[in-house]
Amino acid sequence: MKFTRTHLYTGLVAVTGVMLALIFLFSGKAEAVPKYKEPRGKYALSAEWLNTKAAIDGLLAQLEENPDDYKVMLQLVQAYIQEARNTGEHAYYDKAALELCDRILKKDPQNFETLCCKATVLLSQHHFTEALQTAKTAQAINADNAFIYGLLCDAYVELGNYPEAVKACDKMISIRPDIRSYSRVSYLREIHGDLRGAIEAMKLAVAAGYPGLEQTAWTRTMLGHLYEMAGQPDSAILCYEITLNERADYPFALAGLGHVAKGQGRYADAVKHYEKAAQGMNEFSFSEELIEVYALNGQKDKADAALENTLELLGSGSGNEEDEGHGHYADKELAYVYLKAGNNAKALEHAQLEFARRPANIDVLEMMGWVHYKSGRFAEADKMLIAALKTNSCNPVLLCRAGLAAARNGRGEAGTLLMRRALQSNPLLDPVLRKEVAQYVDVQ
Repeated sequence: MKFTRTHLYTGLVAVTGVMLALIFLFSGKAEAVPKYKEPRGKYALSAEWLNTKAAIDGLLAQLEENPDDYKVMLQLVQAYIQEARNTGEHAYYDKAALELCDRILKKDPQNFETLCCKATVLLSQHHFTEALQTAKTAQAINADNAFIYGLLCDAYVELGNYPEAVKACDKMISIRPDIRSYSRVSYLREIHGDLRGAIEAMKLAVAAGYPGLEQTAWTRTMLGHLYEMAGQPDSAILCYEITLNERADYPFALAGLGHVAKGQGRYADAVKHYEKAAQGMNEFSFSEELIEVYALNGQKDKADAALENTLELLGSGSGNEEDEGHGHYADKELAYVYLKAGNNAKALEHAQLEFARRPANIDVLEMMGWVHYKSGRFAEADKMLIAALKTNSCNPVLLCRAGLAAARNGRGEAGTLLMRRALQSNPLLDPVLRKEVAQYVDVQ
């Protein structure tokens, strides 16, 4: 699986949505209430879903009897936030949850729990500026709540304000050290180049979780991702296998096994794992990875079909941060997919949209630099990728891309050093990237 920081943040904010407290009872106008969607894969047959379905049916029945029960409506919001995470149906559940949040806030604009839920959904939709504003409104109401600092941390990270993200994270863990705060400590350490520290913090997050819960499965899967980055595939595989033992067919753990298999050149196994992950969850990243592993496995027709499917899953993915609505911004993801399609013009179009929203974020700077690199604009690529290294991230993919751009921009020695550093930390790089790096350094 291609783990992106966007996935990590989306996962972390969704992890805590169901843990918000419920307080207030409101009155309001009766409106149609969004229903749930039937899931697919093993989750559809699990006791967890049957219990969840029964609980949601109960909430819907209560709202049908009393549409003014906003306490029950908030419970439904929380359930939908978690179902988006369980099923990957973010487009549907994020929209439904946001509509319900807006109904509650229309009656009580200062409701803390609802503001937190709304900020959570906005982060999932990549409306980061609005999410930050909403989280700050909630913070002004309750400045002693740990959860709100997690939301602030996530929003600051996505907007590239890393010093403020660290402050928010420090405040969060000082109030409540748990799976949520340890996870955020981990990814902030990762961003700042402390991979060993990131692993230790994620271990604490896993230990704080309950085996079998989706939140714990996600956290252990992210620990596996960190082990991959550190060049420890055996430890990564163990994390994924433990996760699958505790939560059968967990899609992100299956994708993790696929990612390791791809790096090891076991393309048929990679295809098998990614296909199984895609069968269980409607997640674009699985389809995107299949584009590459199908091609590596000599299955061009399937690679082409996966490309079309990925673009369909992402949709238009565009918009202005100031625009109201329930759309999901996916321009960064679309930029990378269009690069795989060989459509550099469309890749640049989406990259520029994302860059305009958050020019300080290191992932966005990396994306912008890579689009320039693949389009032959090496000076622009070098500039962007140098900026992407500003937090001292040791992500091997970023290091390789920055090294390639430096080499093509006449800074051969600096570029070679970056690429060698990446290979020393993680010799199992993406095969396509390894091929490009092999022009400059020995990848054996």
